[in-house]
This record gives sequence, structure tokens and C-alpha cells, in this order.
Amino acid sequence: MAAHLARRLEGKVAVITGAASGIGEAAARLFSRHGAKVVIADIQDDLAQKVCKELDTSSTTFVHCNVTKEEDLENAVNIAVSKYGKLDIMYNNAGIMGAIKSNILDNEKSEFEKVISVNLVGTFLGIKQAARVMIPRRQGSIIVTGSVCSSIGGVCSHAYTSSKHGVLGLARNATVDLGRYGIRVNCVSPYAVLTQMAFDSLKKMGKEGWDVYSTLNGATLTPKDVAETAVFLASDESKCFSGQDFIIDGGFTIENSGFSLFK
Repeated sequence: MAAHLARRLEGKVAVITGAASGIGEAAARLFSRHGAKVVIADIQDDLAQKVCKELDTSSTTFVHCNVTKEEDLENAVNIAVSKYGKLDIMYNNAGIMGAIKSNILDNEKSEFEKVISVNLVGTFLGIKQAARVMIPRRQGSIIVTGSVCSSIGGVCSHAYTSSKHGVLGLARNATVDLGRYGIRVNCVSPYAVLTQMAFDSLKKMGKEGWDVYSTLNGATLTPKDVAETAVFLASDESKCFSGQDFIIDGGFTIENSGFSLFK
């Protein structure tokens, strides 16, 4: 049992987008540790190459991938299949925060479209290209990175919140579409994760340090915590889980912080 749990993805092949840093990097490292062959798909070439070199080079590959370009995602999936023989896991993780502007009058159409293009359209293209090779095998696990902004408002910008609502809706629709082929689709939705992107975004919002509210005292969400959830969803242990939104937020989304009996 201990040996099985130590290598929960043994023999599986995964493509992870946005895997050069943050949550994606943590997932690439953890997937590899659990025995998966990993294709790191990212636009950050130098960082991605560094991650590959630090992992097992015989089972880790980097491919330059801009998720807004369908040919790039098609290429990433094709490389996984040609090099490792199949694709078991597609983790659509790449995403951006975009400009942090709370007033809709300050938001530019081009900024809005850029966030939607990366976060939502990129996820759509990743699911589509994964499905292309998973449907004939009638199996596979597709994971998408959502956010607490997938289910509530007022936490981030209009563009980011819209994109993450869309990602969750897309995942649910894909669950119904692809379930008939034995393919599972699930969403991982973290609150503020301890990454450089989160630090930069908080700074833009006028917040210093890591003073992020949560109902769970002492818990700080890290990229590895999110990656652990992705490992479960990628593994056979979750064979009956599909269409779920795994919210990782220390209870943040279930409390009305403005009106609580427990303050």
C-alpha cells in the first residue's frame, strides 16, 4: 500500500500547461515524483528548461506552448503521444491575472479580451486537443485550474472573474460531453496561492505582504497544496469523480465575513 501511494501516477503520461512556474511547476514536480511522464507546456522557455533539467530528463519534456494558439496545444499533445505513446492526463493550468481594476469604467476591452483568451479560450483548446487523442482510447483525466472566482464575485477583476466562471462552466459541459467516452473532467479552484503572481496582484490591489483572509487559522495555501489535489484527480483513486469543482480556500467562500456570529 505504501509503495502504491508513493507512485500514484506510475505509467501515466501528462501534459501540464503553465508548468514553468507557480502551481504548474509544483504539479510537474509532483507528477514526476509520482511516476508520471510529463510534458511541460509553457511560453517561459528558460524557466521550463530549468524545471526539466532538475527532474528526470528521460521522462520530462519541454515544449514551447502559447495556449491561445491551437496549433501549439495540438503540438504539445502530439509530442506527448509520439514520445510516450499516449496521453492520460491533461492539466489545463496556464492562466494570467491581467490588470487589477475594480471599476468597470477603467477596464479596457483589449485587457478583458486578453484574460479571456488565455484563461478561458486556452482551457477550451487544451480540453479539445486532449479529447482528440483520449476519445479513441475511451479514457483520460482532464483537469482545469479554476479559482474561488469561479463561484463568487468581488474578489478579483471583472476579466479574471468572468474567465474563471467560464472555465468552471466549460468543465461542467465537457464533463457531460466526454463522460460517454470514459473521460473525466474536474476543476481545481484555489483561493490566493503563495506565488509570485499572487504577490504582484496583491501589491497592485494595495495590499502588502500576505495578509489574506481565511476562516482556517494557520493555513497558508501553497502551489504544492493545489498540486496534491491535481495528483488525486489524475490518479485512478478518483475514477468516479467527474464534473466536480474542488475548492481549496480554507473555508473562505462559505462565510459571510461582513456578518458573522464568530467574530
